[in-house]
Amino acid sequence: QVQVVESGGGSVQPGGSLRLSCAASSSGFTMGWYRQAPGKQRELVASITSRGSTNYADSVKGRFTISRDNAKNTVYLQMNSLKPEDTAVYYCKAAWVYDVWGQGTQVTVSS
Repeated sequence: QVQVVESGGGSVQPGGSLRLSCAASSSGFTMGWYRQAPGKQRELVASITSRGSTNYADSVKGRFTISRDNAKNTVYLQMNSLKPEDTAVYYCKAAWVYDVWGQGTQVTVSS
């Protein structure tokens, strides 16, 4: 069974940067970052296929970059120019035989 573990959340001021990491116990499948703000539905932020094709939510295009290191079974989300509306719990998901979710990591953008 595949497992994923996120890390790298924290608090940052508007305009700042954070990098999230998601370590998977295996590889060869699409990975995605999702987020859920209080009172809102969970939404896709970015995804990357095993071959490196990427997809982004319109709200993060040009600010966030998803990448993967297949040798380390790790996916990254580089978040730049952060805004208060980016505040949420960020979840990693592996599109394995079934969807496997991480426990989530809090990102808070506030002055």
